[in-house]
Amino acid sequence: MNRCTTRSSGPAPSRRAPRYFHAAVLAAMAGAALCIVAPASAQVQPGLGLSRPFPEAALRGTLSMNTASEATLNGKTIRMAPGMRLFSPQNTLVMAHTVMGQTFKVNYVLENSTGMLHAAWILTESEAAQPRKGSDAVITNITTSSGAALK
Repeated sequence: MNRCTTRSSGPAPSRRAPRYFHAAVLAAMAGAALCIVAPASAQVQPGLGLSRPFPEAALRGTLSMNTASEATLNGKTIRMAPGMRLFSPQNTLVMAHTVMGQTFKVNYVLENSTGMLHAAWILTESEAAQPRKGSDAVITNITTSSGAALK
């Protein structure tokens, strides 16, 4: 086995390192800039023609995530179904653990057999302004005025 005993004519390894280090730093900065800009341009902005079709069975309410398996819906504690889906205003999935302790105006669907929370959609301001069954408004047939006003 022959080994070269003479030094090569190129720069010493200690002199090559700074050149490659600067190139690596520039490449990392360019990659970080792309990561910051790309998600912002790829998001769907609410109110720009986004119309989400909610199921007919969806009700309106106020949702707050308590734990990974429990939430507060309209002031009452409710269990979440194992496959519960929470959708953002851009209609993307939201992981429940990322919004613990926050309160949202939502449309929601309960499972028929168990009564657990099955799906919820966080509403935009324009969606929340539209009336929907199950909203926080109290509807009653009790009146305190005279019956003549009802005719």
